[in-house]
Amino acid sequence: MRNLINKWNQMSLVKRIIIGLIIGIILAVTIPDTAKPIVIFGSLFVGALKAVAPILVFFLVTSAISQHKSGQQTNMKSILVLYLLGTFLAGLIAVVASFIFPITLTLGAVAENVTPPGGVVDVLKALLLNIVDNPVKALFNANYIGILSWAILLGIALKNAQQTTKIMIVNVSDALSQIVKWVINFAPLGIMGLVFDAIATQGLSALLSYGQLLAILVGCMVFVALVLNPIIAFVCMRKNPYPLVFKCLKNSGITAFFTRSSAANIPVNMKLCEELELDKDTYSVSIPLGATINMAGAAVTISVLTLAAVHTLGIQVDIGMAIILSVLSAISACGASGVAGGSLLLIPLACSLFGIPNDVAMQVVGVGFVVGVIQDSCETALNSSTDVLFTAVAEFAKRRKEGKKIEI
Repeated sequence: MRNLINKWNQMSLVKRIIIGLIIGIILAVTIPDTAKPIVIFGSLFVGALKAVAPILVFFLVTSAISQHKSGQQTNMKSILVLYLLGTFLAGLIAVVASFIFPITLTLGAVAENVTPPGGVVDVLKALLLNIVDNPVKALFNANYIGILSWAILLGIALKNAQQTTKIMIVNVSDALSQIVKWVINFAPLGIMGLVFDAIATQGLSALLSYGQLLAILVGCMVFVALVLNPIIAFVCMRKNPYPLVFKCLKNSGITAFFTRSSAANIPVNMKLCEELELDKDTYSVSIPLGATINMAGAAVTISVLTLAAVHTLGIQVDIGMAIILSVLSAISACGASGVAGGSLLLIPLACSLFGIPNDVAMQVVGVGFVVGVIQDSCETALNSSTDVLFTAVAEFAKRRKEGKKIEI
């Protein structure tokens, strides 16, 4: 037994997750009633990630800001531009793909106990209120916008604190990062429970019935990851971007796909940045920030599902409206973490651009929840891996301008 455990621990996390995935599918298809108790593994795994992720982001950002020395150069401006540009272009690609491959939905699914924002003003108002939310309440409700704002303010306030205080904060952030790594090591059991629950309750046919919608959603995200992001990276670095792109997808994207949490994937991204020998003063801020506002996957989800509703109702859309939808998707996606329900609940807001009734829009949200098993995983994988990619691209572009050699 000990040898078996040692061999299991020696396997890569990805291989262990795949084994858990396969076992979950087999149990759900063959003995769903007998194996029902394993659902608790998925609930425990998700619960642990949700519990530790908010406080992890808070201490990581506070630590990074407080340790920053005045006059030290960072690439935060470049990274922020890349985050926003990438999110906007992802939404635009999703709009174009939806026009080339129009999708119609069979509406009827109902999303309950959710309250979408009423308009752009409501989204911006909620975003501003989330920024000044009570810090304890922000941690409790996982309001990452509020967590980020308080962490930045506290970090700035602690810049002149004694070194021992700063060391204590660093130690706490390191300890929280270690806890997240421990939790992620239980991912195979968690994934087994989550997959079993999804298939046992919804069935494989429920997912396959939305195959065309999933194909567009996943296809757009794959296009962003393998075409759009490499183009942006090449323009900045003037170097073959694919070794870096594939490294980010392998080391960050795969774990994010299964954990379905950009915040929980922060320690994985920080470790990857360290392996790429990036400036710690930069990535210690850009990675937690990216987990909050770098939401290319969310922009794709909002655009595709909104236009699916538009095509279903036979509404005509011109180029101007399509561009406005891309901008709105990008802005909404950046604030998705501060809105209960994430990117799916911002679909009614986008639908309101085309005069789609709220009850119909909420049915589209219901469809989103059905395909969310796959959509949310792909969305998180794209978002999280892009955090590292753009952080690295900004630094490598700086090194190129300085005449330094770029090694990936």
